[in-house]
Amino acid sequence: MTRVDFHFNAPNKLEYGCRLVRKIYRARHKVLVWCNDAARLAEFDRLLWTFSQHDFVPHVAASDALAAETPVLLAAEPVETAFHEVLVNLGDDAPPMFSRFDRLIEVVGGDEADRDAARERWRFYRDRGYPMHRHDLSAD
Repeated sequence: MTRVDFHFNAPNKLEYGCRLVRKIYRARHKVLVWCNDAARLAEFDRLLWTFSQHDFVPHVAASDALAAETPVLLAAEPVETAFHEVLVNLGDDAPPMFSRFDRLIEVVGGDEADRDAARERWRFYRDRGYPMHRHDLSAD
């Protein structure tokens, strides 16, 4: 069953997402980053190239020809991947394919709209019996 982790109170959701994906990549796990907002996902893609002068996180769109060889994939639509390790959600809705993954990480910012959407997702996963874990980023 998919483990669901909520990382909440991210001061900047996309920048935190970049650091999180870098950490997952460094741990040699493959990751799909999903966001139902294509513009937000495009901004995240841009940030992955610029957030650190010292790190390179190889990534492509899940539909790219190099997807099978790339450890970090980005998608705004439901996709099938060759791996099912980690799924990071930067969107407002539950990813439709989340149950295929070993682990789902929900990144939640500090603004009220994002928090409200995250509460809905929390209830959705909880009501279906998924193991839930909370990580308050303001405590770090």
